[in-house]
Amino acid sequence: MNLVIKKSAIAGRGVFATHPIKAGELIEICPVVVLSPRDRERVARTVLSDYYFGWNNDQAAIALGYSSLYNHCDAPNATYDKHFEDETIVYHCLRDIPEGEEITVCYHHGPWFDPSNPS
Repeated sequence: MNLVIKKSAIAGRGVFATHPIKAGELIEICPVVVLSPRDRERVARTVLSDYYFGWNNDQAAIALGYSSLYNHCDAPNATYDKHFEDETIVYHCLRDIPEGEEITVCYHHGPWFDPSNPS
């Protein structure tokens, strides 16, 4: 994996390319730990509330790898797809990303994200 975690100008930490990544290229496949609806409620009351993904039905998923550290951008350079059967989240490059650029995604996969409220 040619990625590195560094301080981000967007928010906290971010994921950055350590080499150029071509449009359409696979960036990362992240396994997830699926949580029950009850466990999702518990996690929502912890520091992990900013890091979990809404999952199939009322479940949640804690993603491993760098998945929970990709920052939001309205014009992202990457995208992700949730693979419920494989319990993975797969990231692909939308456009060429040069070495050193932060990899960003649009947080469109959940009603919890409100871009007008950055907290």
